[in-house]
Amino acid sequence: MARLAYSKASLSKETAQLKRYKQYLPSLDLKRQQLAAERKKAQKALQQTGYDIEQCTQQTAAMLPMLADKSIDVQNMVKIKHLEIAEENVVGVHLPTLQNLELEVQAYSFFMKPHWVDELVVQLRKMISLKIQHHIDEQRIEALNTAVKKVTQRVNLFDKVLIPKAQQDIRKIRIYLSDMETAGVVRAKSTKQKRLKVGRVS
Repeated sequence: MARLAYSKASLSKETAQLKRYKQYLPSLDLKRQQLAAERKKAQKALQQTGYDIEQCTQQTAAMLPMLADKSIDVQNMVKIKHLEIAEENVVGVHLPTLQNLELEVQAYSFFMKPHWVDELVVQLRKMISLKIQHHIDEQRIEALNTAVKKVTQRVNLFDKVLIPKAQQDIRKIRIYLSDMETAGVVRAKSTKQKRLKVGRVS
């Protein structure tokens, strides 16, 4: 850490630095608030996706109780053909977003499979889409958590460390310069009085 210089130049430098800190802090705090709001939105989206998955599971079980029949092979009926994840910039943070999802349905004979397999395919497509979205939602929250933590640390650094230290240093320099000025005045008066005494004696 650089040693504090007790001079007018140092006072000017510290004052300018304090001004910059105070100008930067509100925008930094605003960013923290915006990120926190985005995180809240992302958490709600994750909750909704989780709820939709649960509803889809219950709906499938209610509509298709025959899935319990293991003799009917429904494995790998729906597969991911193409998945594209893009990025969007939200308050300076790059968040994943689902760009494109193509699902492939395994060909099956209408005569070899029971009629309810059509409905199963619909539900499987829906469930795969929801699970992919759920995973993306989790990644978004993780990225926003990291960003909020980082910005909060910077806000605290400015608010609790840099600004108070700059204010304290300015106060120290001003007291020192004031003391030096007072001492200078006292010395000047003392010198003047000595000269006057010398003048009287001579």
